[in-house]
Amino acid sequence: MGPVTHDVLDVSTQRLVRTIDSLPDDAYPAPSLLPGWTRGHVVAHLALNAEALAGALRGVVEGRPVPMYGSPEGRDADIESLAATSPSALRDRLLASTTVLGEALRHLPADSLDTEIERTPHGPGFAAGDVMAMRWREVEIHHVDLDAGYTRADWPATFAEVLVSQLAQRAGATLVATDLDQTWQAGGDDDATPRVSGTAADLGWWLTGRGDGDGLTTDGELPRIGAW
Repeated sequence: MGPVTHDVLDVSTQRLVRTIDSLPDDAYPAPSLLPGWTRGHVVAHLALNAEALAGALRGVVEGRPVPMYGSPEGRDADIESLAATSPSALRDRLLASTTVLGEALRHLPADSLDTEIERTPHGPGFAAGDVMAMRWREVEIHHVDLDAGYTRADWPATFAEVLVSQLAQRAGATLVATDLDQTWQAGGDDDATPRVSGTAADLGWWLTGRGDGDGLTTDGELPRIGAW
């Protein structure tokens, strides 16, 4: 997802923590923007994701493979379990997990950036050097998913631009970010593909499979984007 610095991730994380800390306890069981998930589920996922990434990075430093999750089913069960705990427990877990992950990222040796990490045992992997960008994406997108006042319009411009660049091929369309004067060209014949225009944030949100393309305009039929 492009280069991300510790400072950039820290700022996004601090914004997220402030939002979560400001939620009254009775807001945690309320629905988030993700189907079937409460705000508590989103917070639980963010905490467990940070813990899983930190654990995998420790494994890299120690020279032993540590997958993020034991299994997809175990990941889902852990989210359900943590989401059912008290709001204070969720807040504490999130803050502790972000601290641990920040430390793990800062102690990752430069010569370990290409080390492969498995998401689940024997499953698809990713490079240790990609963790910072991955976490930035998790923090920014799920901050909006909380439906707690932070919207895609609040995304840093750099994040929205990088997100669209990463996901542009999902659309099968030519994308125009009206606020950046930037275009992502679809493959194939230009005349045969729609042209979709909007702010980078609106394009990015749509490309993740969220929303119905609100804020976007097109000269044809708006392509359907599946869950990501």
